[in-house]
Amino acid sequence: MKTKWLLIGVALITAVLAIGAIACGDDNDDDNGDTNANATQTDDTMDDATGDTLADVIARGSLICGVNDGVPGFGFLEADGSSSGFDTDFCRAIAAAVLGDSEAVEFVILTAAARFEALAAGEIDVLVRNTTWTQSRDGDLNGTFATITFYDGQGMMVRVADGITSIDDMAGTTVCVLQGTTTELNLADRFAAGGLDYTPLTFEENGPLEAAFTAEACDGWTSDKSQLAARRSTYAGEGGPESLVILDETFSKEPLGPVTRDGDTQWSDIVNWVVIGMITADEKGITSANVADFIADPGEAETARLLGVGFEGGEVADLGLGLDPDFMQAVLSQIGNYDEVYQANITPIGIPREGTLNASWLNGGLIYAPPTR
Repeated sequence: MKTKWLLIGVALITAVLAIGAIACGDDNDDDNGDTNANATQTDDTMDDATGDTLADVIARGSLICGVNDGVPGFGFLEADGSSSGFDTDFCRAIAAAVLGDSEAVEFVILTAAARFEALAAGEIDVLVRNTTWTQSRDGDLNGTFATITFYDGQGMMVRVADGITSIDDMAGTTVCVLQGTTTELNLADRFAAGGLDYTPLTFEENGPLEAAFTAEACDGWTSDKSQLAARRSTYAGEGGPESLVILDETFSKEPLGPVTRDGDTQWSDIVNWVVIGMITADEKGITSANVADFIADPGEAETARLLGVGFEGGEVADLGLGLDPDFMQAVLSQIGNYDEVYQANITPIGIPREGTLNASWLNGGLIYAPPTR
């Protein structure tokens, strides 16, 4: 696989220096502030960045995908230089659909603050980096969001030894939080609603943030619960993972999914229907292990349309995405369906799919695919 690792954003020198520089300050650079600051620049770059992304990807022979590198289970840089995770597997699925090769991906590592600027400037083809769908990002930042891949919510992680059992116990505390995210604004809203004073300690990246939390420079760490579970699973501080607890309260809605640029409808449709196709395959029980059997005998019309094969003597259906009708065959044989990607990446960090919003609608969840027809 051709993999290019490009780190965008400036890391803090050390967590200690960051603590000294930021402590005691009420940082107002929340998600809305980040949106407004970048809106003009985003508009200026959109005309150059939009266009025929599909043709660019095919000509290049690889997909450029913006990802995270510090969230186990979602986007993580392994010791051997490879990228693993739920989000990065969706990057690979898009590459399989467009290029027939899930390994034809160049991963660009992006900070939260830099991700939308990189997308607008055309530095990446698609952003798949645990990104929350919000109105301002859909509007001011000109992002087109695909079908939601993970329903998340913001929470708080604290040390067991501190005896904190709810957000309402956290008056006067210091909370570590990533800047340039929806997380900052949600944190401020929740503490204001409870009449609680607090000190936000902000960071651009998870590495310095975790170092500050480990050094007990902050009493709580707030993020999406999926990210907190991921960081807890690999926590190397005193007492290990069992020394930390994620509070029960969920105080925001964080629907996550891939993002493309406005202005390139065909490309946005392709990304969207790759995700939908993987969900549809999950609903129908089509996996990487048995997809060849379904290709040989789809059994019913929608499965035939999904896999780009004929049914009962009918012609292969071309549903107008600009790809070969059988593009999902490569996705499913090389990557698998939605559940396979979930079980391989997210279940191991302690977030089972069953009984959650991310269960299939057939099992009481919200993961639901529009019809393939």
